[in-house]
Amino acid sequence: MKNQDKQFAGHEVYSPLTLSVYDVLVLGLSNPWLWKCPTQKILDFYNQNISANHLDVGVGTGWYLDHCRFPDPAPRLALMDANGNSLDKAAARVARYGPETYLTDVLHPIPGHIEPFGSIALTYLLHCLPGSLPQKCVVFDHLRPLLRDGGVMFGATILGADVARGVIARKLMAFYNARQIFSNTQDSLAGLEYELHARFDDVQLRVVGCVALFRIRIPGPSR
Repeated sequence: MKNQDKQFAGHEVYSPLTLSVYDVLVLGLSNPWLWKCPTQKILDFYNQNISANHLDVGVGTGWYLDHCRFPDPAPRLALMDANGNSLDKAAARVARYGPETYLTDVLHPIPGHIEPFGSIALTYLLHCLPGSLPQKCVVFDHLRPLLRDGGVMFGATILGADVARGVIARKLMAFYNARQIFSNTQDSLAGLEYELHARFDDVQLRVVGCVALFRIRIPGPSR
């Protein structure tokens, strides 16, 4: 592992205990019933966009990487997170791919040289980062040098503004924001669209329930 940085609440919550129940609580319950975006839809999004040279940023438990279909049986896979527990959990889960691991906070420029990737995923990362969308979206500036021309950056984030939410979803989101586990009360589709289009020309966005799925394609030869 490389590049350890100070954590913040959105990352510190991922203790070994939390990670042991994450798949059940988040992927099995919250996604389909509260955020109204079934986990299978996000997995399908992975299958549509992942390359055989992939970086995953904000890795959770590694569930999506464990279940997605890489276009090559022996991909180059890298994991990047500010939480060592998540990195360890995900790396063990996808050990069959021999992943590279980087312990770093992408809110800051990424130090050192890393060979670029054909795809980069940021799944459920943005809503856990502190600050406003303009402050958080600097992660795209920091990750862009790690993406090859012709590559794809994709991901999902839970919106906190201008989306329909049930009573329980609103209360849970308010609780998470009060504890600084989420920082997304002002995160809207329009705000995310503005930040992405300010940086990239080829942007696709759609909303499923409370979740925005985004895909950015960089001009150039095929990845």
